[in-house]
Amino acid sequence: MKIVRGTKHFSGPLPHPVVALGNFDGVHLGHQLIFRQVAEIAHAKQGTAMVFTFEPHPLKILAPEKAPPLLTTFRQKMELIEQCGIDEVVCADFNQQFADQRPRDFAKDILVDLIGVKEIVVGFDYAFGRGREGTLSYLKKMGEEFGFDVHVVDEIKINGHRVSSSYVRELIEDGRVEEARQFLGRYYSIHGPVVHGYKTGQRIGFPTANLDTSKVQTPGTGVYAVRVIHNQKEYNGAANIGFNPTFHRDRLSAEVHIFDFHQEIYGIDLEVQFIARIRGEKEFASAEELVAQINEDIETVKSILARHTF
Repeated sequence: MKIVRGTKHFSGPLPHPVVALGNFDGVHLGHQLIFRQVAEIAHAKQGTAMVFTFEPHPLKILAPEKAPPLLTTFRQKMELIEQCGIDEVVCADFNQQFADQRPRDFAKDILVDLIGVKEIVVGFDYAFGRGREGTLSYLKKMGEEFGFDVHVVDEIKINGHRVSSSYVRELIEDGRVEEARQFLGRYYSIHGPVVHGYKTGQRIGFPTANLDTSKVQTPGTGVYAVRVIHNQKEYNGAANIGFNPTFHRDRLSAEVHIFDFHQEIYGIDLEVQFIARIRGEKEFASAEELVAQINEDIETVKSILARHTF
């Protein structure tokens, strides 16, 4: 899959471009349905399956104080999009000038004149342009004027809840990673480099990899059964998300004890997949009580992971 960063680097023309429009944070089942429809339409017509997206998240520019932690890093988002059969992604730089575009200017200048779009696929709640003034009906009107078709993917509901990035984020924040999996079609995972921590785990006999999670949404505090991917190999482990109340820390950390693993990995990126939450965070009266609980947690995690097929 080709990735173009910035519209000025896009080069066409391309055969029969079919384009998905949106931010697509999380690449949940609704997003995947859009991408697969794009790929199906494009490839049936010997065309190009495309995604037009943007970085950073719009709220980073429009209302930084409201900008949520991302469910996917840029790299992870691209990998997930590629798995849906997309040929090319154009990622625009989202800045104030981009945000201020009138809907018609975006449709004409970007979609028609730059990309030469023939068909567009969007979700049922899509809006575009300055202040989200561009409604679906307006997009269809632009299609009639400029000669492209618009396909709208209906909403998906699971257990009565609409599949959306905001609801997935809510589940993750609550530690409900098993429910989140139903909406994502995969285990929720975080990616990040291993950084130096307090080395508390090492001192009490359970060395941990501490991840830099500053750019991603971490699950709610607690202990989780996890799978860790390093160098294309998978390992079982137990993760603690929290503030280490037993040792009175004041900084949120994501620590992973990887079973049967003895490599030096500082600075290395890991992927941690969250399989199940086994308990909330607790404060213990002593390090000895904590060690006893960790041993119990490890047995619980091993039992859970033994029941899963990966």
